[in-house]
Amino acid sequence: MAAIGKIRSWGPVLATVIGLALFAFIAEEMFRSCEATSNEKRQQVGEVLGKKISVQDFQALVDEYQSVIKMTQGRDNLTEEELNQVKDQVWQQFVNNTIMETEAGKLGLTVTDEELQEILKTGTNPMLMQTPFVNQQTGRFDVTQLTKFLADYKKMQEQPQQAQVAEQYKQIYDYWNFIEKQLRQNILGMKYQSLLAQCLLSNPVSAKMAFEAQNQESDIQLATLPYSAIKDSDVEVSESDLKAKYDAEKEMFKQYVESRNIKYVDFQVVASAADRTALMKTINDARQKLESGAAPAEVVRKAQSQIAYSGIAATKRAFAPDIAAKLDSMQVGQVSAPFETAYDNTVNVIKLINKVEAPDSVEYRQIQVGGETAEAAHKTADSIYNALKAGAEFEALAKKYNQTGEKQWLTSSMYENAPSIDADSKAYLTAIITLAPNEVKNVEFSQGNIIVQVLTRKAMVTKYDAAVIKHTIDFSKDTYSQAYNKFSQYVSENKTLEGLEKNAQKFGFKVQERKDMFNSEHNVAGLRSTREAMKWIFDAKEGDVSPLYECGNNDHLLVLALTKVNKAGYRDLASVEEQVKQEVIRDKKFAKAAEMLKGVNSLDAAKQKGAQIDSVRQITFSAPVFVQATGTSEPALSGAVAAAKAGQFSAAPVKGNGGAFLFKVLNKKQREGVKFDAKTQQAQLQQRALQAAGRFMNELYLKANVVDNRYLFF
Repeated sequence: MAAIGKIRSWGPVLATVIGLALFAFIAEEMFRSCEATSNEKRQQVGEVLGKKISVQDFQALVDEYQSVIKMTQGRDNLTEEELNQVKDQVWQQFVNNTIMETEAGKLGLTVTDEELQEILKTGTNPMLMQTPFVNQQTGRFDVTQLTKFLADYKKMQEQPQQAQVAEQYKQIYDYWNFIEKQLRQNILGMKYQSLLAQCLLSNPVSAKMAFEAQNQESDIQLATLPYSAIKDSDVEVSESDLKAKYDAEKEMFKQYVESRNIKYVDFQVVASAADRTALMKTINDARQKLESGAAPAEVVRKAQSQIAYSGIAATKRAFAPDIAAKLDSMQVGQVSAPFETAYDNTVNVIKLINKVEAPDSVEYRQIQVGGETAEAAHKTADSIYNALKAGAEFEALAKKYNQTGEKQWLTSSMYENAPSIDADSKAYLTAIITLAPNEVKNVEFSQGNIIVQVLTRKAMVTKYDAAVIKHTIDFSKDTYSQAYNKFSQYVSENKTLEGLEKNAQKFGFKVQERKDMFNSEHNVAGLRSTREAMKWIFDAKEGDVSPLYECGNNDHLLVLALTKVNKAGYRDLASVEEQVKQEVIRDKKFAKAAEMLKGVNSLDAAKQKGAQIDSVRQITFSAPVFVQATGTSEPALSGAVAAAKAGQFSAAPVKGNGGAFLFKVLNKKQREGVKFDAKTQQAQLQQRALQAAGRFMNELYLKANVVDNRYLFF
């Protein structure tokens, strides 16, 4: 009993302990849940209408788009700028498709398989002309070619094939899937747009008005009093004026996405005088070796040129613009003096080895010959070559060795931009380029042979065999270290924006400003490799100063300060004050000009008030008048002239963008050679309605709660 009493006395303590344990358990689960949610958010590239896309899914879409470009353009790689454009296009497509699928779903709009099949059978959709399934004879999309390909691909999945053939089929299959997906999305968008356009109707009355607006022309004499004739100092602008104008035009200052203002110091490290001296010694040594007849490929390689020597003559378009510009003026065997090119920061030397007239495109066919050993392949190739020389049919021999021997085209652009060409490829290309029509050659390689026959040579052009030394004017490690230390000292001694601005000149730097940076941008201050700086900008608070960033091509040093966060919504008056002020000044100048022209009822009277008189012809309501005296387009003047009658003098000054105007209508007439046709005009209005309906995506976008976090990942 005593033990039970003792246990009872511990009751409150035990309850507290158990309660704390339960709380700890619940808190741990809550923490894990929050952490999981946070990790999920960190992996999200963006969100549209509540639909999220992860970084993995977005990258898969980017890779798909890249593959399409590489296949259709014959590219191996994309530049950084091109890749950024791909990412923008993929993001925009994701946004548009998500919005469209949601809106179409509300209306029950879909694209059925039957509709798609009908479009494929018709074969007129422009997207289909981008596929490999175009009949070369008719120039039209051929659905039977597509059907055959899909059937062949399905068989290949069931039976093992050569790796290279299987890969080619897979690429085409993936490309077709991409086209089909794009086709469905485009058709769905056209359906929605067409449905929306039916809400915008035309009628004979509106058609007549539109016709007259386009074709009724007026000739006038115009009196212009430019705002520039009134000094800004003669106009007083008060705070109440600015506030009133801001309130009146507030909708103009609505911002739908947050932006940020920054100030920054960007310092580019460049080669020192000592660096240049060392580089020029290397370049001059290489130049002397080229002049002495040393092997061009070896000289170019040892000089660490950006451009390898291939030994194959190429058209001017294969060379950098600065190199191509000098080739025509050089003699064969000549070596140029070293010259610098500012746009790519290089020093260059050229040796023109040969200049030839050669075909820009060659039609040829070939038979690839292999064997259990290289010797066996060579022996078989000799047999094929001798048979062809004796008159055997090329295609028949090709089929004997399980090949088609089909005709192919080789163009200069297919090989002359290659970064390097190995010995076997050089021998193969040289044979095709130099053979005469119908000539056959047995090209021997280490592992086999290729029998080549040239059929046609077209578009003879000048080609250049040139050895080029193009070397970046690099800075040394010591030069970079000195620049880094100096910039680092500047950043460490100035932890505030005030300090950065005050001491920039002392260190030889300049503070620059950039307003309205958006997180959809790919870089800061036009520099490469600034993703970390972008992250900092959109995570910092007003007044913060960033750490030092190394960016660009490892040749720029950067420090930033966040000066303002422009939240989504209406911009405050302070941020748009200059724009509002100009509007107020224009209003007040017009008021002064209108007062000066008050009571004026003739052009002579207007001239006496300081107005400039001019004649303007063929004014229509549908287009703004361009006034030479002010250099501005004036839609309000077009409207006022259209409303006035022939012989009438304007009742009051017209407020324009560049001045105040009075005018007299000399005559009104219908444009010659045009007649009103109600059906034609209504069709034109309906087409305009369709174009207007095409802008629906802008409105839907604003309501889609789009979140763009790409800057965190790319």
